Amino acid sequence: MKLLKEPFVRKNIVYVGICLLFLFFVTFIDRSNIINQLSMIKEIRQIQKETKFFETELEKIKNEEASVFANKNSVEAYAREKYMMKKEGETVFVLVDEDDQPLKEKK
Repeated sequence: MKLLKEPFVRKNIVYVGICLLFLFFVTFIDRSNIINQLSMIKEIRQIQKETKFFETELEKIKNEEASVFANKNSVEAYAREKYMMKKEGETVFVLVDEDDQPLKEKK
């Protein structure tokens, strides 16, 4: 007569318990647990997006700088438009729209 074998879990209860304890420890208690790892991965992705954005903005600024410093007249025009600078003894009137933004000259 063939004896019935015990189920795997009952036979190896110690090993199953240790594995479950290890999984619980790795998931919740450990310093570098799974929850922290997932939040760090999310943060890394966000920082990579910001880095890409700032790199494109830096390129735009470098291109603008190169075009502005091409000659003296463009530097003066840029200073007047962007920073509202004026020459000595000159009066400047700034026209603004409904949002208190200076009106741009149409080209």
